[in-house]
This record gives sequence, C-alpha cells and structure tokens, in this order.
Amino acid sequence: MIKTGDCTFQQLAIDSVELDVENPRIARWIGMYGGKITAEQMSLALGAADSSTGDGGTTFASLKESIRTQGGIIHAILVNGEATGRLVVIEGNTRVLIYREFKRQGVAGDWDKIPAMVYGDLSQQDIDAIRLQAHLVGPRQWDPYSKARYLKHLYDTEHLTLDQIVDFCGGEKRVVLDYIAAFNDMESTYRPLLDSDDQFDPTRFSSFVELQRQSILQAIMAAGFTKKDFAQWVKDELISPQAKVRSLPRILRNPQSKDIFLRDGAQEAEKVLDIPSADAAIRDASLEQLARAVNRKVLGMEWAELQRLRSDVNAEEVEVLCELKDNLVQLCSDIASDA
Repeated sequence: MIKTGDCTFQQLAIDSVELDVENPRIARWIGMYGGKITAEQMSLALGAADSSTGDGGTTFASLKESIRTQGGIIHAILVNGEATGRLVVIEGNTRVLIYREFKRQGVAGDWDKIPAMVYGDLSQQDIDAIRLQAHLVGPRQWDPYSKARYLKHLYDTEHLTLDQIVDFCGGEKRVVLDYIAAFNDMESTYRPLLDSDDQFDPTRFSSFVELQRQSILQAIMAAGFTKKDFAQWVKDELISPQAKVRSLPRILRNPQSKDIFLRDGAQEAEKVLDIPSADAAIRDASLEQLARAVNRKVLGMEWAELQRLRSDVNAEEVEVLCELKDNLVQLCSDIASDA
C-alpha cells in the first residue's frame, strides 16, 4: 500500500520538477527517437500540437485555456521526491508543461510554482499503483494504446502478476491479456508496414483489440488470410469505422462481400449483407420495437432451438446474435456514461 503519511502538500518551483519519461505517451516518442527527447518532442507527445486528450480526458487546448482562465490548476500534481533529491512527476505531466509554456510566454499570472502532493521516495510498486489508478481507470485516463503499452511493461518487464494488476486497476484478467496481446500484434504486424514511425496511428489500436476475439481470428484464418493481412487492411483503412472488425466473419464468408471488402472496405461490403429492402416493416421499425420483438423471441425460445444454436457456435446466426449483444452492451455503456 502507498504510504500516504509520507505525502505532503507543497508549492514546487515549476523548473524544479522533472517530467515522467516513463509516461507511456512520452515513452512512445523515446522509442521512436531513442534516448532523450527534446522539450518540443515532449510537448508533441503530450498532445500540445493537436487535439489529443490530456489530463482529465479533455483536449490539451481546452485544458490549457481552463488553467489560464482560472489562474492555476484545481487538482495538485503528484510528485515522487526521490532520495537523490529529484522531484519526478507521477501524475500531471501535461499541467506542468502548460505552466512552463505560460511562464515562457509571459502569460499574465503566477506560473513560477505549481501545487503538488509530494510523496517521499516511493517504491516502484507504489508508483505503478498510482499510475494505474490515475490513468487506467481514473478521471485522467490514457488513450487505449498507451494503457496497453504500460500494461505490457508491468507484466513483461516489472513482472507484476495479473492478480496484482487487476487489484490495482480493477477489471478482468481477460481484458488485461487482450490489451497486451493486441499491443504485441500491432507492434509486430502494423508498425513494420509503415515507411516511418511518424505514420504510426495509435488510434487504430482498438482494431487489434477486436482481433483478439477467437471468432474473428478464426474467420480470417479460414478465409486464407493472416494477422499481417489484417494489419494491411487496417493501414489501408478498409476497416472503418473500427467496430466493423466484428463484421469480418460474415463479410469473409460471403464471396461477393469478401471481394467488395478487399477492394472498397467493410462498409461497402456490408451492404450486400443487409436486410432485404423489401422487408420494409423491419427496416422502418424503431429500436424500441425491434428490442421488444427480440426480447419476445428470446424469452419464448424453446429448448430444442437453444440446442440447435449450441450445436454450431460458429454458425452465422450465432455470430450475428453475439455481435448484437456486443453492440447493445456498448450502446448501454455509452448511454450510462452520458447520463
């Protein structure tokens, strides 16, 4: 457990704190350029040049404007005071960067010192716990690719067990393993296809998370393709939006839709698999009407019908039902998060 008694609130000189180079968003740039990176590259890594999310899940630009308007930050940064005297940011890199930029540009306000909770020489395990709680499940979450990079580091380099990782950040072991496997697949198949690391698009990571579904990988292999082919489809943006990965089993099983997919992408391929236009009653029904109809069908299902579905779990009918379940779970999650 973190020794909270060794933590004190301080106003730290903004130039006395060091950014956390092990932050996965920064570490990705170090991996690209090797060794130390410049302040300008670090700014890019933390989203200063675009609309990437920064602290609090907001964009760098909106966070910057909020800090300028309020004349400072609401939540103190978290800092590890090492025995050597170094003050290393654990959580709050983006806010430190904004303070430094305001100070350099002469923006009106006091940007010389920043509020900080300073811990006394934390162990690596305590630092990992703070990062996990703040950035994997907390309000300042990293993007999925950065999360996966850090999970891989904890599992393969720090040798934390799955139980330890789940204890820190919650969730399920299966999800942790899927993220790590997706990271490995993306690095080994997608990155080599690019002419330079500048072309690497971490937002495509969710496609590789979907690839971890056994039914999807089996369908790709059964159609005579490989993970490298999948990575090429991702690079060529044939799978867009990324949720279309879930449609690959149906698309690849149908010769016509497969040909269209390889030429024009998943959205066009799906059109030949859509509900026939003559079925106007189903096409024009509302979501509520369709949901009630499906509920009645499921609740009224007889044992023999369930056994029939169980007899071939890879059948298209079963895949469509499972795809519907996934989409409904995601929809309900989206609805709840907006409440």
